[in-house]
Amino acid sequence: MRALSLAALQVAPVPRDPEATLAQLADRAGVVRETAPHAQLLLLPELHLSAPPPLLEEHAGYAGQAAGEIPGPLTEALGEIARDSGLWLVPGSIYERADDGRIHNTAVVVSPDGELVARYRKVFPWQPHESCAAGDRFVTFDVPDIGRIGLAICYDGNFPETFRQLAWMGAEVVLQPTLTTTSDREAELVMARANAIFNQLYVVSLNAAAPAGLGRSVIVDPEGLVRLAAGESEELMTDVLDLDAVKRVREYGTAGVSRMWEQILREGPGVELPMYGGSVQPPTS
Repeated sequence: MRALSLAALQVAPVPRDPEATLAQLADRAGVVRETAPHAQLLLLPELHLSAPPPLLEEHAGYAGQAAGEIPGPLTEALGEIARDSGLWLVPGSIYERADDGRIHNTAVVVSPDGELVARYRKVFPWQPHESCAAGDRFVTFDVPDIGRIGLAICYDGNFPETFRQLAWMGAEVVLQPTLTTTSDREAELVMARANAIFNQLYVVSLNAAAPAGLGRSVIVDPEGLVRLAAGESEELMTDVLDLDAVKRVREYGTAGVSRMWEQILREGPGVELPMYGGSVQPPTS
């Protein structure tokens, strides 16, 4: 069995205090290691380390104040936490200031030896409410001897193309750090299950805890079944994902009957789909 032992912290940051939030993560990473000694990867919510203000407080200008370069001092500090804990770190996302001055909502991945191995800029910011610039590519990374993991951030899940492209790139698990404070969390839970079913992979939708977010994080298996569901308060979710289950479901089908992934691989080359290098034909009327 190719097992990925996952720890997902449904937590809230210290509002407007990235340094305190980072120190809190350093402490909690050690606690996670003690609580789940077999854990391999630690996931946190969207923008956790940037520590944004609560929903109903003034946000104007905050992203610019909190933004930093990647790599930079923050990723160096994360490397130290990763080495000390022996964990892969996917610490949600942060405000990144790019070379051109634009600010992105960016997820980073740090390996247990402290190396920055992946950076993903959110392709679908929550417009018009989110002012960050959009990224232009999807990103996966490999955990050696286990499997390939894709990255998505919150509102990316509202676009089926995101998860299909990550699956097309070989992802067997998609980590989706989230910061949802609005009443559409129920819709997001439906989409997390749908994205898992459509692409026959695991989806980990990790939201921030109250009062920063509405919580209700989920881990969904390749057949769309919810393995774990959190409440609204701070919570440590732990699970061991069998990545061979992705291969099983894709080979034998969801519920043993529906083999969508096999069919799209077989029939897709003959169907014009722009994501796979085809084109959309203009309407005839």
